[in-house]
Parts: sequence; C-alpha cells; structure tokens
Amino acid sequence: MNKINMAEMFCDDEIKNAVLSVLTSGNYIKGENNIGFEAEFSGFCSVRHTIAVNSGTNALILALKCLGIKPGDEVLVPSHTFIATANSVIFCGAKPVFADINSDNYTIDVSDIKSKITPRTKAVIPVHIYGHPCDMNPVKEIAEEKDLYIIEDACQAHGAKYYGKTAGSLGDVAAFSFFPSKNMTVAGDGGAVTTNNDEIADLACAIRDQGRKDGEKYHHDYPGLNLRLSEIHAAIGRIQLKHLSDWNLKRRENAHYYSGFFSDCENVITPAETEWAEAVYHQYVIRVKNREKLRNYLSERGVSTGIHYPLPVHLQPAMKDYSDPVSLPVTESFADEILSIPVHPFLKREEREFIAKSIQEFYNGIK
Repeated sequence: MNKINMAEMFCDDEIKNAVLSVLTSGNYIKGENNIGFEAEFSGFCSVRHTIAVNSGTNALILALKCLGIKPGDEVLVPSHTFIATANSVIFCGAKPVFADINSDNYTIDVSDIKSKITPRTKAVIPVHIYGHPCDMNPVKEIAEEKDLYIIEDACQAHGAKYYGKTAGSLGDVAAFSFFPSKNMTVAGDGGAVTTNNDEIADLACAIRDQGRKDGEKYHHDYPGLNLRLSEIHAAIGRIQLKHLSDWNLKRRENAHYYSGFFSDCENVITPAETEWAEAVYHQYVIRVKNREKLRNYLSERGVSTGIHYPLPVHLQPAMKDYSDPVSLPVTESFADEILSIPVHPFLKREEREFIAKSIQEFYNGIK
C-alpha cells in the first residue's frame, strides 16, 4: 500500500490552462476571475454577496471590522478551533471569550455561550468545525435577545447544510478559507466573506482595497488594507468550485463508511452527524485511547493522520495576555483523544478499507 495522505489537491489541465491564461493576460488583480468567482460562490452559498480576500484569517478580521468590533469589546468563540478564530478577534483589539463544545459534534456549546455574555459582548463566532454546522437556531435566539452579531466561521464548511440552508448564509456575515487542505482550494492562501447585508458588503469591498469605495485609485473613503485575492487564485477557485458538490458527496461516502465500520468498536468513538445537519467532513475526527501508539502504528503502515487540535486555544501561550483563565472540560478532555484520519474525496475504496482495518487490528492486538 502506497502512502495515504491526509489531503490531496485536485489539479487538471483546465486549472493549468486557466493559470496560464491569467499570466498571459497581464491582468493580475481585480479582474474578471474575481468577479466571476464572487458571483459563482454567492450562488453556491445562496447569499447576495461574496467578497474574495487573500486568506480565511483576513476574512474573519474583515467581517469583524465591518461589524464595528473594537477595543473593549468581547467576542464569544469556541476554544476547539484553529487559533485564527481567536487571533482575528485580538487583531481587532477585542477580547476573545472562550466557550466549551458539545460532546457529540465538536461545535460550540450554546448553553456555555449564554453563561458568558456580559455587557461588553458584541458578537459570537460559531465555528462549523470539521465541516459540521453549529446548531444555529439557538445561537440566533441568544443573539437576538442580547443584541449580538453572528459571524459564521465557515472556513471548514464549504457546502455544509443546516436545515437545508447552506453554511455562509446563516449569520450576519461569514468567513471562508481556501487553504490547500480545504474542501476546495485556490492552490494557496485565499478566503471570502459572505453576507446578505448590502452595507456590510460595500464596506468589506472598500476595506479590502485600501478603503476605496468607488475604485478610484487615490480616493480613500475608509482606513483600509490590501486583502485582495489574486486573479490566478480566483481562476483556480472557479474551477475547483465546479467540482465541490461532487467532492463533498465523496467525503460523506467515506465518512459514512468509517462510521458504519466502527459502529461496534468500543475503542473508537466516531463523530455524530446531527439530524438537521449535512456535514461535509473537512476532517473525519475519531476519539481513541492510546492515540500516540495508534498514530505511530498507522504511520508505519503509510497512513497519514492529524490532530485537530492538540492544544486548545485557551491554553495556548499566545492567549495568556488576551483572555481570562477558564476551564473547558469537554474541550480539554477531547484534546487528548481526537485523531483525524484521511477522508478526502480522492481516497480509494481499498485505501479507506485498509485504514479502517488497520485501526481495528491495532485494537485487536494484531501487530
């Protein structure tokens, strides 16, 4: 069995030709591919506006900036996430307030959110972690009651559904990442903000382009940054997007195979997919004992694995000056058990069977 990777990027002749076309065009920013990609991604997410940017982190920062999040504000975030979720809050001058997660699908614990709201709380960032959507209706109820903004961190959830509605259309604004390991990529760093709010969209377009509201080169209506997505990356994204729905179906097929295989295995706890969710399995994350021994065993057999994430964000050294000490029992206990196994759409049937049987053999003591 050849090495089985955690992720593989799709690149065909259409993508290569699209890149060459941009290179020969001489138009490298703010061109037809960005316009096309934004329109097509809006259609995919069922939103009115997509604003393409150069990373998922900057998509989060831009979303927060457009909502007026500022120093002194607090933003509720899960700790079981990539650190960019909290970093984006800090780089707006605000304070991340960490919440625990549910034990079934790893998403933010709504009851814990409610207990941590203060007069300074201005927004909540539910993370659709691993491609499973958060339970957004109770989040919306709390947000309406407490007058909070909702920023979806959909960086791992391209195409995930909540009661049939697509991730990226469920809050005031959302952020996506197109990093190479995501369900779709732009072959590098890239991201997008999505929203149904015209004012947010207009402001986001201006801020990402040095504050230029009308595109006039030396007229700046707002303080801004250069957060633009290149035409090369936008061209790649347009082609990747055409395949995304099929890739997501394949991820779901692989995930359901694993869940069925391990249904009677007491040593492997598989991720739950809630009845109102259609997860897209950016990662397939199991919980196991003897994780490091299992991981080494799989590595010896050519199977790549990951740990998303080994140290919760609230325990990271980077957070000690920006967040209050907090105990998050579910998050902390899961950090010692979680293991991501390959679920990408290019995984062959014999490869996923080999992975599952290898895990079974490890726990059966067949070495």
